[in-house]
Amino acid sequence: MRKSTREKVNYVFVELGLIIVSFFMFLPFILAISMSFMEPTEVFSYPPKFFPSSINFKNYITAIQLVPMGRMLFNSLLVASFTTLGKLITGTLAAYAFSSFRFKGKNILFSTLFVTLFLPAETVMILPLFMLMSNLGWVNTYWALIIPFTASATNTFLFRQHFMTIPRSLEDAAKIDGASAMQYFFKVLVPLSGPMIAGAAIINFVYAWNMYLWPLIVTMQDDMRTVQVGVKMMISGESSNNWGVIMAGTLLAALPTLIIFFLLQDLFVKSLVSSGLKE
Repeated sequence: MRKSTREKVNYVFVELGLIIVSFFMFLPFILAISMSFMEPTEVFSYPPKFFPSSINFKNYITAIQLVPMGRMLFNSLLVASFTTLGKLITGTLAAYAFSSFRFKGKNILFSTLFVTLFLPAETVMILPLFMLMSNLGWVNTYWALIIPFTASATNTFLFRQHFMTIPRSLEDAAKIDGASAMQYFFKVLVPLSGPMIAGAAIINFVYAWNMYLWPLIVTMQDDMRTVQVGVKMMISGESSNNWGVIMAGTLLAALPTLIIFFLLQDLFVKSLVSSGLKE
């Protein structure tokens, strides 16, 4: 068998293997979509059905009526968007300071920041955070949902490592041309960090969107709760046995993150292909 033919056969087998693996990975999601269109009798039928007998949106309508789904989706979108924006701003600026500037105590501060990565934030910090929000009068407000999470040691560490891979000669050239530190940051570092920023945006948005414990604790009214709390309310409420409604609510909660992911995935791939410099 010639080399080119062998390569084609290997390519076909690799593609088939990836398709099979992808099918099993997406199978739960496909089943969730199918169940969201089923009647309760179909969901618990035996032998089980993988596809609904007819397409109807009754479960979606019921899910929207059980909880204020529209308001909860808006809350989650607002909180996740501003949290992601805050994390990107604070992360890139702090990383720029740690990677490019020299100041007293720099290494100690960065080591302290690095140690915080090992702390389980949602369990260790949740009580002090709630007490702080209560003293500020921010309980049951957007401020409490957004402000505590607009800074991230993980983002600072990752962006700092990325900025250190960018050639220093670019900064020297920018300074020779008369650019200030912030001009170099916005006109050189940020454009060259497109893939990193896009990837961090996806991760941070999904993390903020999926937060459950903190929104549950810091909000007292349904119109301030996020969509993840709404899904839990459906599971533990009147529809606890109606898995068609639960799957419909879950898909409504997951849809915005999927849209954001596919939109930024294209940006991520294009930036990754078009950028990249070596000293």
